[in-house]
Amino acid sequence: MESSELLGILEQLERDKGIDKRILIETVEAAVASAAKKLWTVGKDEEVRAVLDLKTGRITAYAGSQEIRSSEFGRIAAQTAKQVVIQKIREAEKDVVFHEYQARIGEIISGGIYRFERGNIIVDLGKAEACIPKKEQSGKEEFRQGDRIRAYVLDVRRESKGPQIILSRAHPNFVKRLFQLEVPEIYEGIVEIKAIARDVGERTKVAVYSKDEKVDCVGACVGMRGSRVKNIVSELQGEKIDIVRYSSDIKEYIQAALSPAEISQIQLNYDEKKANIIVADDQLSLAIGRHGQNVRLASQLVGWELNLFSFAQWKALQEEQDREEKGGEAKAPAGNLESLPGVGDKLIVQLRESGFESLEKIAQADINDLTKIKGLGEIRAQKIIDGAKALLKPLRETKG
Repeated sequence: MESSELLGILEQLERDKGIDKRILIETVEAAVASAAKKLWTVGKDEEVRAVLDLKTGRITAYAGSQEIRSSEFGRIAAQTAKQVVIQKIREAEKDVVFHEYQARIGEIISGGIYRFERGNIIVDLGKAEACIPKKEQSGKEEFRQGDRIRAYVLDVRRESKGPQIILSRAHPNFVKRLFQLEVPEIYEGIVEIKAIARDVGERTKVAVYSKDEKVDCVGACVGMRGSRVKNIVSELQGEKIDIVRYSSDIKEYIQAALSPAEISQIQLNYDEKKANIIVADDQLSLAIGRHGQNVRLASQLVGWELNLFSFAQWKALQEEQDREEKGGEAKAPAGNLESLPGVGDKLIVQLRESGFESLEKIAQADINDLTKIKGLGEIRAQKIIDGAKALLKPLRETKG
C-alpha cells in the first residue's frame, strides 16, 4: 500500500462507510506505533507514537522525540495500515447496520426469506440478515424460501459476529403499524389506536378513537368497501380483524368490544374492574366466541374481567343468592346443583333451562322428564336423580 494510496482509501471509507476520517487516522497511528514498539528496542517507559502526514500519506514513528528509522519500517507500516483498514471496514459495516436498524425498532421492514433454521425464518435485508423466531410467527401463515416478507422490528442486539436483528409478525404492534401504513388518518394523528388485543393467526380486536368528531374512526379504518382493512387481513393471511369504537363510557366500550354479540345488561364493579354481562340465551355462544376467544379478547381490550351469563343462568344465580340471603337450603354445601357428582357446567345450564333449578326438583323428577334434555340418556338421568336424593338426605335429617 503506497503512502498516497492510504489517504485515498481512508477518504473513501469516510464517504462509503460513514466512518469519521479522524478516527481512522488515530486507529492507524495507534496500530503502527504498537507494531513499531514490538519490533524496535525501546525503554519500557518510553512512549512510541506514529504520525500520519495528511499531505503525503507518509507514516513516521517516534520513540520519545527521536524518529525511528529502518528500512523495514515502510513495509511494516503499510501492512499494519492495511490490516487496520480491513478491520475497521468490518467493524464499521457492523456498526452502521446496528445503528441503522436500532433506529428502526418499532417500524415495519421487508426482505426476502433466505432460509429456515430450526423453526426460525432468516430474512435477507440486503445489508444484513434478520431473524423471525418461531414464537414471533403466526402458526397459520405459510412461507417459502425466496418469498418477500414484511415484519415488525422488535429488537436489535450487538453480537461479536454482527448485529442480531429480531423481527416479529406476532406482536400486536405489527398490526398497529399496518394500520398506520394503511390508514392516513391514523398516520396523521386524527384517529388514534387506543388498544389492541390479538390472538395470533385467528383474530385481532382494535379499539380506535377519533379526535375529530367529523371523522368516523371505524369508517376510516375499514376504508371504501372495506379496502383498507382487507389489505391488512391479506397481509396477515386471513387473520380476522374487529374494529371497535373506543369510548370513555366503560359500558359502551364493553358493548363494542363484545360485538357482534348483543348485550342486554351490564353490572359493573369499578373497584375490582369486573363486569357481569347478561345476554339473551341465543347470544351467549356468540358473545363467548370459539374456544372463548371473543370474550377473552374483549377482556384484554378493555382491561376488565368480563363474566358472561345467559338470561337463564343469571336468573338461576339470582334465585340461588336470594335463597342464601334468606338462610335457605342453598347455604348447605349439598344445596347447589354444582355439587351433583359427574355433572358439568354445560349440563347444569341445561338442567336449569329445563326448569330443574334445585336439587328438590331433580329428586322429585320423573326419569322421562330428564331424558328430554339433549344428550341425556336413561342411565345417566337416573344417576343424577339418585345423586340429588343422596345430597338432600343429610340436609333433610338436619331439618327434621
